[in-house]
Amino acid sequence: MENKTYHIVTYGCQMNVHESEKLAGIMRELGYESAEREEDAGVIVFNTCCIRENAEDRAKGNIGALKKLKQKNKDLIIAVGGCMTQQAGAAERLKRTFPFVDIVFGTHNLDNFRELFIRKLQTKKSVIAVEEREGAIAEGTPKFRTSYPNAWVNIMYGCNNFRTYCIVPYVRGRERSRRAEDIVKECEELVAQGYKEITLLGQNVNSYGGDITFAELLRKIAAIEGKFRLRFMTNHPKDFSEEVAYAVRDCDKICRCIHLPVQSGSDRILKLMNRRYTRAAYLEKLEFLRKIVPDCAVTSDIMVGFPSETEEDFLDTCELVEAARFHGAFTFVYSPRRGTKAAAMPDRVPEEVAKERIMRLIELQNGISRKIAENYVGKTAEVLCDGYDADKKMHFGRDEFGKTISFAGDCAAGEFVAVKIENAGGVSLTGKAEKRGG
Repeated sequence: MENKTYHIVTYGCQMNVHESEKLAGIMRELGYESAEREEDAGVIVFNTCCIRENAEDRAKGNIGALKKLKQKNKDLIIAVGGCMTQQAGAAERLKRTFPFVDIVFGTHNLDNFRELFIRKLQTKKSVIAVEEREGAIAEGTPKFRTSYPNAWVNIMYGCNNFRTYCIVPYVRGRERSRRAEDIVKECEELVAQGYKEITLLGQNVNSYGGDITFAELLRKIAAIEGKFRLRFMTNHPKDFSEEVAYAVRDCDKICRCIHLPVQSGSDRILKLMNRRYTRAAYLEKLEFLRKIVPDCAVTSDIMVGFPSETEEDFLDTCELVEAARFHGAFTFVYSPRRGTKAAAMPDRVPEEVAKERIMRLIELQNGISRKIAENYVGKTAEVLCDGYDADKKMHFGRDEFGKTISFAGDCAAGEFVAVKIENAGGVSLTGKAEKRGG
C-alpha cells in the first residue's frame, strides 16, 4: 500500500520556513498527510540553506543518513531543494554524492514542485530541475501554515545588494516584488482566518518595488480591520526610509520593533563588505528612528572575524553596540561561502581569535539586553500567546517589542494577554496573566 505521508526538514531563516509551508501545501493538495518522523514518511523533503556553512554541512549529513532508510524502503521518495541546490553545479554534485535522492530542485522551481513530484511518480526516474534564471512570481501556491497565531507573507524575492560575503543574490536571483493588491488580499485572508501576527518577508523589504512604496504598503495592511500585529524583515540600513519610520509611528498595528542589521561598526570593514553605508550614517538613521518612535526596540545582526578584521575594527563594533543599545542581536562568526568575493579575500582571521571576539561581543550585548529586561519588572505587557510549555507549566509569547515572556495564567494560543512582569532572569522574562485581551 502506498504510504501517502510526507515529512519536511527545514534549514535556515523565516523565508525557508514559509517556503516549507508552501511545499506542505502542495503535498496536502496531492492527498498526503504530515508524518512526525522521517521513519514513518513515504516522502521526505529537505528545504536547504547555504547562507552559512554549518547549515549546509548539517543538511548533507542528514541526507546521507537516509541511505539506510532508502535501502529498507525502496518506495521512499527523497527530495532536496532550496538554496544549497541552487548553487552552480551543486545539483550534479549532490546527485553524485547521494544517488538515492529522487528529486533535486532549486529555489526557482519551488512553486512547480507539484509537477516535479508527479513526474517522478509517473516515470519512476530521478528528476533534477534547477533553473538558472528566476521566473515570474507565482501567485496562488497552496500553503499549509504551521505557525499559528503567526503568519509569514513574502512581499518580494531575491536581492540586488551583492554583499561580498553573501551568496543570496546568486541562489535567490535579482529582486522581484509582488503586487501590492495580492499582498493586501493575502493579509486580509489571514486576519479573517484568525491569525494575530503577520510578518512581511523579503531579503530587503525597504527596496520593495511594487506599484506603491513599502511605507504605503505598510499603511494599507495596517488599515485592515481586526486586531492583529504587523512586523517586517529584513531591513537594509542604506534603504530604511523616514517614511517607514513615520508609518511605524502612525499605525498602532505595526510593531515598534525594527530589525536593522549593522554587521560591523568599522567603516573599513563595512566597505569591504559592500554594505554601502558608514558607521555614522547607520547611527544617524538609528537616531532619527528613535526620535520619531522613541520607544522603538531595535535589534541587529553583527558579524565578527571578517577577512582582515583587526582588533581596532572589532573595538569599533563594540563601541557602536554600546552606543546603539540594541534590545538584542544575532551575533556570528564569518563563514566563507564559495562563489562570493569575500571567500577569496586574504588575511583570514584565525579561528581562535574570532571565537574570542564573539564571546566578548556576546557578553557585551547580553549585558545591555539584561538591563533592558530589568526595566520590564513591575510593568504590564500585552503578550500574544504563542503556546504552552508543558515542562515549565507556563504559557509563552511575545510583546510587540519582540520580547519573549513566559507567564502563568489561563489563556489559549492566539489570545492577547495582559501580563504583569515579575522577574527578569538574565534576558528572559516571567510573569502572571492579569486579563485576556482578545
